[in-house]
Amino acid sequence: MLSLKSKYRTHTCGELNKENVGQSVVLSGWVHRKRDHGALLFIDLRDNYGITQCVFDGGNDALEKVHPESVIKITGTVVARDEAAVNDKIPTGAIEVKAESWEVLTNADVLPFQVFGDDDTVAEDLRLKYRYLDLRRESLHRNILMRNKMIKFIRDKMWEMGFSEFQTPVLTASSPEGARDFIVPSRYHHGMFYALPQAPQQFKQLLQISGFDRYFQIAPCFRDEDLRADRLLEFYQLDLEMSFVDLPDIQAVGNTLMPALIKEFVPDAKVCEDIPHIPFDEAMLKYGSDKPDLRNPIIISDVTEIFRGSDFGIFANAIEQGAVVRAIPAPNSADKPRSWFDKLGDYAVKELGLGGLGYIVFADEAKGPVAKKLDAERIAKLREISGDNSSLFFVCDKEEVAAKAAGKLRNKLGEDLGLINPKEFRLCWIEAFPFFEEDEESPTGLAFTHNPFSYPMATLEELKTKDPLSIKAAQFDMVLNGAEICSGGLRNFNPEIMLRCFEITGYDEEIVKKKFGGMYTAFQYGAPPHGGCAFGLDRLVQIMLDEPNLREVVAFPTNQRGQDLMMGSPSEVTEKQLREVHIQVRKKG
Repeated sequence: MLSLKSKYRTHTCGELNKENVGQSVVLSGWVHRKRDHGALLFIDLRDNYGITQCVFDGGNDALEKVHPESVIKITGTVVARDEAAVNDKIPTGAIEVKAESWEVLTNADVLPFQVFGDDDTVAEDLRLKYRYLDLRRESLHRNILMRNKMIKFIRDKMWEMGFSEFQTPVLTASSPEGARDFIVPSRYHHGMFYALPQAPQQFKQLLQISGFDRYFQIAPCFRDEDLRADRLLEFYQLDLEMSFVDLPDIQAVGNTLMPALIKEFVPDAKVCEDIPHIPFDEAMLKYGSDKPDLRNPIIISDVTEIFRGSDFGIFANAIEQGAVVRAIPAPNSADKPRSWFDKLGDYAVKELGLGGLGYIVFADEAKGPVAKKLDAERIAKLREISGDNSSLFFVCDKEEVAAKAAGKLRNKLGEDLGLINPKEFRLCWIEAFPFFEEDEESPTGLAFTHNPFSYPMATLEELKTKDPLSIKAAQFDMVLNGAEICSGGLRNFNPEIMLRCFEITGYDEEIVKKKFGGMYTAFQYGAPPHGGCAFGLDRLVQIMLDEPNLREVVAFPTNQRGQDLMMGSPSEVTEKQLREVHIQVRKKG
């Protein structure tokens, strides 16, 4: 490692200990905190590596006027702290530096908010406007450094697994699929535009066609989509692609990398080594989500047939109209007060958009309005699902609506009943997704559910004759604690099958050749079977650091309106700049 010593420091603010007692040292850093005790003045000096307490003789007017976050250089002698004054919370807590001289390198103005103490009440927009100050705060600074270590760990693992790292273009062609592109006008080509990549999908496939076999990249990606706590306009992903592989070969990368990453950076984590493979249809039935949190032991059941033809007319009549009934058990809840059930009913109406929430309480006997309308045989079947001393909640609606509502209720019950261990990490693979889905905006009423370059689990003949909605994709997601952290699968390397898939979604051969001409032509010259995936690094770091917002693990994010308040973007440009790229801005309205 290159030495950190310079004329500004002999040591960092995080390395001094009792072995340095008696040494003369030079430290430089930020004034983290000042404490005036009259005869003595204490300054906690901070740099990237830690904090050291420095002691000055009191009554120094010039020093007392130095604001917090000013940058100063201190020369002094390391002394041991009194035993009662030792701070076990920091590595330098057994010593302090007796200052002999000091120099202000830059003085700070009065701060817009306090850096010391990690005040959670500071408005997010103010934090983002002064992000360079925000990044000095202990928790955020630690998060960004931890992100750096995680990315290094990932890189090392990828190299160990035989992958080569390549970089792909940031200025590329617009794609008709996925989210909206960010487009960049060309100065040299009138009326033409580049696009920032939503993912390096085509390029990484072209690398496989070029014979590089195993590629990875820490790739910047851009999507012009609505923002929320777990989504940013610009994000990074671990992108990888492999040749001559089947699905298990690609998934082996995740099976190796993810548990190792969690164990390395969350030492007290309970990591389940079993990573189950769950078909999409099964996930929607059992968990009401294709991103199930497996820490939650609640399993949803289809009880449509139990209610079919029953005296509980609301459900029985709805079933005849095509509805289904999902049952969500709540273990050890039979002794909950009536108000608890009423609150869940309000949640179902206000948050889930349901007409109400039926339930049965299984104590010594089955209780509740639903139970009164069911015979003993039906009650017995429902008790088997719920178990004793538990409650069973019911959602009745069209299949897709019922599945999603039941999934959200499952999540809420898991949290309310304390069933989820925050120190546990549960991974799973969700696979066998539908290849196509209904889409009113598509010319054919159908669109790709995932990557349009995925391989369909169907022959060319089946693509011509089968119901497209019945066709599955050789596609998978990896899910961690209820969040999707990876998406990938096998790629479509057969030009005929590719053309047929795009035809189903309304893109004819001419459009495919125009939009994906480079890759389509490359397929004519010998493409290997290949596949890959991408792990969302921002989200992965967020989960592992247990942060509620992606902005807490990214150095310079935008706000929820896509604005960089610190740099002032997006911003207007001059008329000259617009003319150079042949653009005229129309006024609103």
